[in-house]
Amino acid sequence: MLRRRFAVLLTVLLAIAGVSGVLYAQLETGDRGILPIDSSGTLEVTGIHVDVGGADAQSARYAGWRIAQRLGFRALYAKMHNVPISQAPNLPDPTLDDIVSSISVEREQIGPNRYIADLGILFDRARAAQFLGVEGGEIQRSEPMLLIPVIVTGGTATSVELRNAWQRAWAQFRTSQSPIDYVRVSGMGVDPMLINAAQTQRPGRGWWRNIIDLYGAADILVAEVQLQRLYPGGPARARFIGRHGPDNEVVGGFTLTAANGDIAAMMAEGVRRMDELFSNALAAGRLVRDTSLNQPPPPVLPEVPVEKPVAPVSQFNSYQVQVTGSNVNFYNFAMAHLRTLPGVQSATPQQINPGGTSYILVSYRGDIAQLAAALSGRGWIVDFSGTVVRMRASSDKPPALPPPPVQPQPATAPPSQPTTNKVGTE
Repeated sequence: MLRRRFAVLLTVLLAIAGVSGVLYAQLETGDRGILPIDSSGTLEVTGIHVDVGGADAQSARYAGWRIAQRLGFRALYAKMHNVPISQAPNLPDPTLDDIVSSISVEREQIGPNRYIADLGILFDRARAAQFLGVEGGEIQRSEPMLLIPVIVTGGTATSVELRNAWQRAWAQFRTSQSPIDYVRVSGMGVDPMLINAAQTQRPGRGWWRNIIDLYGAADILVAEVQLQRLYPGGPARARFIGRHGPDNEVVGGFTLTAANGDIAAMMAEGVRRMDELFSNALAAGRLVRDTSLNQPPPPVLPEVPVEKPVAPVSQFNSYQVQVTGSNVNFYNFAMAHLRTLPGVQSATPQQINPGGTSYILVSYRGDIAQLAAALSGRGWIVDFSGTVVRMRASSDKPPALPPPPVQPQPATAPPSQPTTNKVGTE
């Protein structure tokens, strides 16, 4: 019994160690990771074939490179302007030497006095722009597309988990002239955990949103190749399929063969053809972003009623009082009456005319009829209209001021009675 429990425990520990080892190997193995080539500052033309002779091998090679520069510029001009190569201009060799950034050798054969090669010409974008007739050499591009290269060989589908010829071909592809704005992954860090062949089959939009947001993309392109070899190192056949979007919609496909077993060359041609396939689909309006990749709108929160602040209501009304009198006493007594009138907050002179009509601004708690009645009670002759009160006296003298209110006297205690001590006698 004890041995059986020990065996079960040992089996569980080995299983845990095995899973941990697989995860560690997937993240830490050195057999993965290919950095994409940065081609943002160059324009490239590939597949320039030259076959020239010369006095010696070096002269033949130099002449071949000269011819490749001329043919490369004309081919680039024709491609960017969509015209036949016969309509492309010729530039002198000193000018070409100045705008050519480098020459890449795809294949070459050097003889004693002959040079045969397939070359690629890289032009400096800024310097060549003025001769190409395109400002900055820029072209209209799509929104950022996350590219996932998938290779199926030997019944196993992989992406960037391990280095492979298909990933290397995409990493070496110069995307500066493509209308597709590719977002290529290197296969380092967490790339194998996020970008893999299994992810292309998952329809979950939430996970896709997280991935494209992490890599700064807006849509997904899947470049799949199904590779079949007749025998190791022998002829090979590959079926290329381009897919788009989170639902793996097929854009198109084609088939290539490598009779001599040159897998790298076949993959490079497959990348070029696949880019052309995606570019044509973009021009036809087929690479439309799935609206389900958009972030869902935030939940609608219930509207909280906002109570508008109530403006303070003034309890006092402003009226203009016109005082008519023959001397300054009328004005002074009128001001004294107004300032001592119950309900009056303030009485401010506006215009003083002792021998005529003076104007006073009065702030009063109440309406104009109440103000007029209060002044009439003081002995003034009053009439009013609108917000104007006119007051005058019935004689040559203004009404007298009412006496001040009688202040109540404080209550006093009654005088205390003196106490007498009676002394009894016996």
